[in-house]
Formats: sequence, C-alpha cells, structure tokens
Amino acid sequence: MILGSFPSVKSLEGDFYYLHPQNKFYKLIANFFNEDYPQTISDKKNVLIRHNIALWDIVKSCKRDGSLDSNIKEIVVNDLYSIKNISNFRIGCTGKKSYELTKKYFPNLNVFYLSSPSPANVKYFDIQTWKIFFNN
Repeated sequence: MILGSFPSVKSLEGDFYYLHPQNKFYKLIANFFNEDYPQTISDKKNVLIRHNIALWDIVKSCKRDGSLDSNIKEIVVNDLYSIKNISNFRIGCTGKKSYELTKKYFPNLNVFYLSSPSPANVKYFDIQTWKIFFNN
C-alpha cells in the first residue's frame, strides 16, 4: 500500500491519485515494474492492480489552501485499522506528513518512509527510499 497525505488539487479534480503532471509517482511505478508509462487513469489503475499496489491517504478530511502538505489543518485521519489484515500490509508513506501522521495515529503499524514524488519536493527527492521499499 502506498499511503499519501491528502490528494493534490489536480488529483481531486481528476478523482484519482497522483495526477499532477509533474508528479513522479507513475514514472517510478512504470520504471520499477518495467512497464510503459500509464497515460490514462484506466492505465494507471491497471498497472497498480497488476502489481497489487493499493493507494490511499492518511488524511480523510482537512482544510488546506492549495496542494502543499504544510498547509494542511484541522486533520481527521482515515482509520487504517478498518482495513482487514492491515498489519500484514507493506505500507510506504509518500512524504514526511504522511509518515508522521501514520506513526502518530497508528504506532503499531510497520511503515516505510518514501521520499515524496510531488513536484514540490523535486529538490529533495531520494529515489533510494523507493528502491529499498520495492526491492524488499
């Protein structure tokens, strides 16, 4: 499972995850699994299904101006324990906010920090976190 913080404005508009054109997420997935870059939402869903990758966000609802995690306020988190066998999932949190909130509210879950694929994080992006996650 890949766990983000909260969908970007572009993702909310498109009603699916990681839809900002400069987000690296689907490029990473395509590269790790030797797939063509998925162009459509249907293609994106299919590549995720083929590789058993679930997407969700730790934040169920919030107030936020724009898409930056630093602007998230009045957070209500999703109940990860509502997912059957969640403790057996391999969970990668995309970015600091997702990771920190997941550790705070679900300290018993084993989660991995993944460098955010967001265009706002391009200067600090570390592909090694993704390589470790997908190669273990």
